[in-house]
Amino acid sequence: MHKLALFRLHLIVFLWGFTAILGKLIHANAQILVFYRMLFASIFLFVFIRVFKKESIKVSKKIFFQLAAIGFAMALHWYFFFYSIKVSNVSIALSCVSLSTLFASILEPIIFKRKIDISEVVMGMVIVACILLIFKTEIHFKEGIIYGILCAVFGTIFSVFNGKMFGKTSSGKIIFYEIFCGWLILMIFYLLSGQIFQMNEINYRDLALICLLASVFTAFPMLESVKLMKYISPFTLILTVNLEPVYGIILAFFIFGESEHMSRIFYIASGVMILAIIVNGLIKARKTKNLN
Repeated sequence: MHKLALFRLHLIVFLWGFTAILGKLIHANAQILVFYRMLFASIFLFVFIRVFKKESIKVSKKIFFQLAAIGFAMALHWYFFFYSIKVSNVSIALSCVSLSTLFASILEPIIFKRKIDISEVVMGMVIVACILLIFKTEIHFKEGIIYGILCAVFGTIFSVFNGKMFGKTSSGKIIFYEIFCGWLILMIFYLLSGQIFQMNEINYRDLALICLLASVFTAFPMLESVKLMKYISPFTLILTVNLEPVYGIILAFFIFGESEHMSRIFYIASGVMILAIIVNGLIKARKTKNLN
């Protein structure tokens, strides 16, 4: 069962890595892409919870508004991620996501009221140095790097506060309301700003790809990752999820060819970042084992 769980885990991480590929294949801009991704994903999750699991989706007002705030952070995270891809490429966006580890090392201790882990900060500084090196050597992708960093910031906010919500209601409801409320906030904003009519500027090809993105590459892996927590440790989950940029960058290299070919320094810096994250995970695992 453990081997099957590990296979399923690598499958969903591969699917997450492929979202960047779809983001480049979809011609619609980042605003439209995120709007329809969240709309379709929330519909799929609603049908799964109400029709297949036959569960109620009721939550308290307090939890609803908390999930709405987290959902808004998720929407911004996805928007900046896809915008980074549009103005640069998949490799740049995915490498910048690694900065989430540094931001988490600062934000998580504050939110969960624990001491700052020095090893996390050191590892975060290594990642910052690598990002600065990438910024220097890939200066023509400056805009993509800036938006990639913003993506990492809101991704960290989403992940850390999301961790505070688990246990307050079912995982399915948490995921559903975060995505649905993220879409609802975007809808209200576009209505008030008059941008809602721009949401019609999309063709059937892009709608089909976004539908695929929302179901196979969003709703399914999110629900599957929750189920896997029964069979694998949080450490294994976190460590494997760090392979997402690896899968994405390799796939982009072979699928898109020349537009994704980066300098040697970029690949060295990206490799060091991923290695630093893995080493940090191993250090944490050893500390946890010693405490037990």
